[in-house]
Amino acid sequence: MSDAHDAQAVKAAVRKYLIIFGALIVGTIVTVLVSFVHFGEEGSNTINILVALAIASVKAFLVAGYFMHLISERKMIYGILLATVFFFAGLMYLTVWSMEPVNLVHIKADVP
Repeated sequence: MSDAHDAQAVKAAVRKYLIIFGALIVGTIVTVLVSFVHFGEEGSNTINILVALAIASVKAFLVAGYFMHLISERKMIYGILLATVFFFAGLMYLTVWSMEPVNLVHIKADVP
């Protein structure tokens, strides 16, 4: 009886991993297709970058949650993951913010 239960558990785990793998493949295809769509005004890629980051975040959650088994870990792991997401979001905000031509990062000083 134990062998049948173990075989059934293995089948369920393999099925779950195949579904996650399929979702990652679909996410990759959606990322490629969305890269050809231009959101917003001409010359501004901010919305395109935000859409790509949103798709990448969902895919990263799937990888970290299921393949790295974070979905069933303790609160400390989630705290560390939350801090990582917070700092990653901050760095991505700074990256997108610095791409705007009106920011001080892109103003060049007049050098004689």
